[in-house]
Amino acid sequence: MPMDTSGKIASHVMIARVWIDGGFGVDAGVASTVSADWVAVSLVTRNHNAPASQNSPASAAARTVAGMAVRECTARDHDGGRCRAAVADGAPISLCTQHLLVAHDWIVRDVGVTDLLPSPCLACGSRTGIRYPTGWICAICEWRVGELPDGETEPARVDVVYYLRWRDRIKIGTSGNPRGRLAALPYDELLAFERGDRRLEQRRHAQFAGQRIPGSEWFRVNDELLAHVAELRVDEPWDQYHRWVSRAVALRG
Repeated sequence: MPMDTSGKIASHVMIARVWIDGGFGVDAGVASTVSADWVAVSLVTRNHNAPASQNSPASAAARTVAGMAVRECTARDHDGGRCRAAVADGAPISLCTQHLLVAHDWIVRDVGVTDLLPSPCLACGSRTGIRYPTGWICAICEWRVGELPDGETEPARVDVVYYLRWRDRIKIGTSGNPRGRLAALPYDELLAFERGDRRLEQRRHAQFAGQRIPGSEWFRVNDELLAHVAELRVDEPWDQYHRWVSRAVALRG
C-alpha cells in the first residue's frame, strides 16, 4: 500500500527541525532566501513505492572527493534541479545545512519555538514564550509580547485561596498577591490555588473546621481535605494563576 506522501514530508521536515534546534539553536533566518518548496519537492520526487533500501539515507546520491564518497543533498527545485551540496555531518535526512535550515523555518511557521522571552510577559509575568516568524506570544497566557506598553497597565488583582503543605499540616489562606504572601510563609509545597477571596476562604475554614488547629489557618491532614485539594490540583499552580491574571487584564480592556 503506498505511503501517504504528505505525512512522510511532514515527518521528515519535523525531524530536520528537531535536529537543527539541537545543533544550531533557533535562529534559522539565514535560510530565508531559499524556497521551502525545495525541501518538499526533494521528498516528493523520490519514489515512495520503491523498496526501502532505495529510500534510505545510505542510498542517497553521492560523489567522490579525494577518494572518499560524499553524500549529496537531495533537495530539488520545481524544475528538477538538485542542490548537490554535501549533506550536513550527522544530519538525520539527506539535506545540506542550508536546506535543513529551510526545513526548520518552514515547520516553525505553524508550531513555533518555545524559548525564554526577551523580557517578562507584561500581562502575567511569565518568562517562557513561543517564537513565530511574526513575533512572540507568552507560552502561559498567550498574550502577544509587547502588546501592553510598559507603565501603562496596572497589574490585575486576582484573589485566590491557597493551599500550602508544611510537614503534617495544610494551611488554607487567601491573598490578592499570592507570590508576595507565600514568600513570607514557611511551607514545603504549594498544593493548589482556588479562585476566590476571603468569603471563599471562610467557607473552606468552616468546611474543614473539625481538623483545624485552634487559633490558626492550619489544618491537620485528613482524607476529606486531601480529596478537595486533589480536585483543584494542576501540574503548575503558578501557570494557572498567570492565566487568571491574563484573563483579568483582557476583560478589563
